[in-house]
Amino acid sequence: MGANMARRLKSKGFAVTAVYDARRESAETLAGEIGAKACGTLAEVTAAADVVITVVTDDTAQLGVFSETGDSLLNGARGKTFINCATISPATHVEVERRAEAAGAHSLEACMASSISQALAGTLYLMCGGKKEVFDSVQDILLPLSDDGKLLRYIGGTGQAAQVKALVNMVMNINTAGLAEGLGLASSLGLDLKMVMEVFSQTGANSRVLATDGEDMMNRDHACYFSGAHAAKDSGIALKLAQQQGLHLPLAAATKAQYDKMVASGLGELDKSGIAELTFPGRGGK
Repeated sequence: MGANMARRLKSKGFAVTAVYDARRESAETLAGEIGAKACGTLAEVTAAADVVITVVTDDTAQLGVFSETGDSLLNGARGKTFINCATISPATHVEVERRAEAAGAHSLEACMASSISQALAGTLYLMCGGKKEVFDSVQDILLPLSDDGKLLRYIGGTGQAAQVKALVNMVMNINTAGLAEGLGLASSLGLDLKMVMEVFSQTGANSRVLATDGEDMMNRDHACYFSGAHAAKDSGIALKLAQQQGLHLPLAAATKAQYDKMVASGLGELDKSGIAELTFPGRGGK
């Protein structure tokens, strides 16, 4: 995702000066392609750029790149701005902002509800949270990533965009799990799946997930755009928020349990559509 964002910004005339990846070879390949420096340390990235975009896997990784000791993006960060795009817990965004401001820097959460291909096309749906003046200061960078701003939303204060993103992924994951069960049952009944999906699309069973994942479930084409492992993680973020509010969300809990089963079955690196491997007859993981 981060690589395609860098390619998009480069294609729109931005000076993408530095890239970093935990897998050094990935950074070197991208750097050679777009004419950037492949940095060996996080501090080098901060030194090479005024604005740094981060895309990491989880809370631990996000806090790691903003470590208060050792190699960190915070080294020499005074006056710099960080745009953090990972789907992580709202509390982590709040903590990153605290650390950034202590170092004299600014931070903004820019949560993405989109896929890898949309990053390259510049059609990311971006939900932003943080100080409004920080959001305003980096809009020139965010606009070409979000269809010239048509898909750009300022949600509110720090952590609020992450809350909305958790809700988006919670509902998306529930829809995906429900579709996998519906198509799995249809397959077991011997129904024509293309006919069933057409009926779904014309009735209350319709959803965006039907359009993006239905045929993949039928054809067992689970090339990864958003992994089952990430779906499990993100469902967990939403459930933790619900727990903090004293709410019981049985559908979200059941969906997370199904994605956890997908991971435990050795299918976690498949696309989220791979949850159908648990519901179609004759399929299944390890």
